[in-house]
Amino acid sequence: MTDTAGTSAEALLSPFGVDLDTAAKLGAKAEGVELSTLTNAARMAGLPDVIPVALKRGDHPGVEDVSGLFERYRLYPSRKTGQAMAQTFEAFCNLTVRHQTGHSAIFANMDWRKPTLTTIVDYHELDAGHANFGKHRVHYAFPLSEEWQKWVAGDGAKMDQGDFAWFLEDRVAELSSPTEDEKLQYERDFATTIATPAQLVELSRGLQVNVESKVKASTTLQSGEGQIAWEETHNGADGKPLKVPGIFMLNIAPFFMGEKVRIPVRLRYRPAGGKVVWFYQIYRPDQFITQHVRDVLGEAREKTGLPTYEGTPEMAA
Repeated sequence: MTDTAGTSAEALLSPFGVDLDTAAKLGAKAEGVELSTLTNAARMAGLPDVIPVALKRGDHPGVEDVSGLFERYRLYPSRKTGQAMAQTFEAFCNLTVRHQTGHSAIFANMDWRKPTLTTIVDYHELDAGHANFGKHRVHYAFPLSEEWQKWVAGDGAKMDQGDFAWFLEDRVAELSSPTEDEKLQYERDFATTIATPAQLVELSRGLQVNVESKVKASTTLQSGEGQIAWEETHNGADGKPLKVPGIFMLNIAPFFMGEKVRIPVRLRYRPAGGKVVWFYQIYRPDQFITQHVRDVLGEAREKTGLPTYEGTPEMAA
């Protein structure tokens, strides 16, 4: 069925007998999905140049994220995240050197009771560089030594003669004789005498002798020492009143496997109801521990070559 113009009805049909215009309209309405990309034409900071999307056709067209389809096939993470916990300062430095970039930085929490070091591996870039996530970190919490924890726990706690005698006996390994400079400085500053470990051991043994004795007199000598006499004839281990120094020195590592520091401790007692109550006060532990942490922070700066700051970063872990 043709005409001379060659525009027969059959010519408008496909080889399968379907009207092509109708087929085009049906195709436009058909449900379908096509993978495509969106271009970051505005060059917005922090975004990639293109992102993959799915274009949906049909009665409800739209654009959908397809990143989840790719995630299940990921061979490695898109960026480094997480916090490594170093148990030693050496491990902290080694891990920092392993992961650091040209923009990494180390922050120190200077709280003397729980100081820490934290390397922010992905810290903000300098000058006109990009901001960064700050989610990749190396953390070192200075582990307190058992010896230091015992001294801090007992700081200011009142003890009777027996308990204090046993305390001094148990902790004698952490005591130290003063240097000449320490002796001059602290005896001048505190107007009292500074004890050697041997003198503290002698004091503890004298206290053991007089555990059940009643205080007869308590005086302060011109030297700054205290003197305690008991009612019984055997006043001290040698039968004489006990002389009590006002200060002694600790030589102790506050942190596990760390360097030792020298800290003065004030020795105190109070007569109470015929007995003597004993206690000690660690002199300004915050200053000594803070200085120690600063020294360690300086060592970290030398070993890693990174900038160091006292404080905390602006972004959360």
